[in-house]
Amino acid sequence: MDKFTTLTGVAAPLPLINIDTDMIIPKQFLKTIKRTGLGKNLFDEMRYADDGAENPDFVLNKPAYREAKILIAGDNFGCGSSREHAPWALLDFGIRCVIAPSFADIFFNNCFKNGILPIALPQEEVDKLLDDASRGANAVVTVDLERQVITGPDGGEIAFDVDAFRKHCLINGLDDIGLTMEKESAIDAFEAARAERQPWLAGA
Repeated sequence: MDKFTTLTGVAAPLPLINIDTDMIIPKQFLKTIKRTGLGKNLFDEMRYADDGAENPDFVLNKPAYREAKILIAGDNFGCGSSREHAPWALLDFGIRCVIAPSFADIFFNNCFKNGILPIALPQEEVDKLLDDASRGANAVVTVDLERQVITGPDGGEIAFDVDAFRKHCLINGLDDIGLTMEKESAIDAFEAARAERQPWLAGA
């Protein structure tokens, strides 16, 4: 998992409440178990018309936001089913941070496991960021995870909270496998001692 320390990029405004995981990545794209290739179908039903043509009014289709790295959204983001494909699709598009007043619990947890930082802020702070994000290509926002501060285009700062353990995992690029591998030497020592103590378990 890629480390998350400081992220600077264009923030895209999507001020809709109750954006569920089926809106993020519709069910017909859940056949794959790969974490890549889903970005093109992110928000598919809002992004494309029935004939496959892009909807020019959808924010991520606008030239200024095609390479957005941050998404500013409405309340209860990521509700609905628990599909992990939702953060996969966001990440594959290039979104590494989602800011909203609140998140669905499972989606919130899945973000951290996939290198995305979800930040919950009071509505008034989200409204400020939505206003900043409306500036198009000038909507450059910096998210400093170490300092736990968001810096807007005008230099104003907004502090945010994040669980210390999850912060450690993001900064060091540790998913569940990475956390296990941190204990590799202890695991190897245990396996060696067990093989010596109980050789029949190893087929000896």
